[in-house]
Amino acid sequence: MPDKIEKLRFGPIVLFGSGETSPAGQRVFDQVLRELPECPRLALVETPAGFELNSPQVIGRVADFLSHHLQNYSPRLSIVPARARGTPFSPDSPEVVEAIFDADLVFMGPGSPSYAVRQLRYSLAWHAILARHRLGAALVLASAATVAISTHALPVYEIYKVGEELHWKPGLDLFGLYGLPLIFIPHWNNNDGGSELDTSRCFMGQVRFARLMEMLPPDLTVVGIDEKTALIMNLEKGECRVVGQGGVTLIHTGPYHRGAALPETLLGSGLYEVAGQRGGHVHQYQNGESFPLSKLGVLHLPSAGEGIPERVWRHACQAAEHKRIAEMEAPPAEVQALVEARQEARLRKDWAESDRLRDEIQALGWTVKDSKEGPILQKATG
Repeated sequence: MPDKIEKLRFGPIVLFGSGETSPAGQRVFDQVLRELPECPRLALVETPAGFELNSPQVIGRVADFLSHHLQNYSPRLSIVPARARGTPFSPDSPEVVEAIFDADLVFMGPGSPSYAVRQLRYSLAWHAILARHRLGAALVLASAATVAISTHALPVYEIYKVGEELHWKPGLDLFGLYGLPLIFIPHWNNNDGGSELDTSRCFMGQVRFARLMEMLPPDLTVVGIDEKTALIMNLEKGECRVVGQGGVTLIHTGPYHRGAALPETLLGSGLYEVAGQRGGHVHQYQNGESFPLSKLGVLHLPSAGEGIPERVWRHACQAAEHKRIAEMEAPPAEVQALVEARQEARLRKDWAESDRLRDEIQALGWTVKDSKEGPILQKATG
């Protein structure tokens, strides 16, 4: 069994500001699943909410949404209960993590960014996600998971709920492997606090977020994603696209961007001052707009198993080869539909229709045999 992939295929990375189970989220998933194989395998990783007693229900709501609203794609869903290290549901457990290696799409979402980073850093689950994405799987992240993959992760719960001093924590730094120092802030335009409390900038508010920006090192880019909005990043095409009800805000810093103009629409938002103090500038993109990935920095696509333990990369390649062979041998959706129609005809005792459908299946290169357990489909030989 070969374990060396000759050509890497980087899947899309989709980052939600919120609303992954809203109608806007459905449109985003629809665009992503349209590019995946038939009956795609989806691995839903539980980790960000793993500290909560109802974490199975949290990820279960996402699974129910995908099963119901994307049923036209016949997705095959697996929950990855990688909740906590040192438990039977550890992100380092091969049995718990295995479904990731077979996934066409990996999803992580709600919970705590700090907890997600603590549980996933250097874990088997995280390395499996990196490997599978590098072999073609789509990576879809929402809210807490979007924060966690930053080079510096915003500790939302600790500041907003517990009242800790303003600070940043080291993140999983997904894009550090691609030469891009990026910080992602979902819930960018949140207004849960109404007129009494500014909860924008992921519940930090404009004033606190400006202070948080002062704590960051230079030469990085902050990406703010509005609620019910997603940023779809195609690494191979070098393109980013905004989809949803809001927009995406880029705050560039460092001398590379010095001297660029700031949009007048940002006056009074606090971003003008923040970007100006750091010698940077701001871009804003709305629903339907695209921009080159180069706006985020100079992209470096890593080689094969770069940044991934050798044993994990080898296992990912072997799993990918198994998957490729299985997909080649699997009957196409057209044939499967004919088999189901023939089975219904047999239940009605419509033998003429059953024979007609059998001949149509054979014409497509497959044979069907009847057994007590149901129809057995085989690829025709010769």
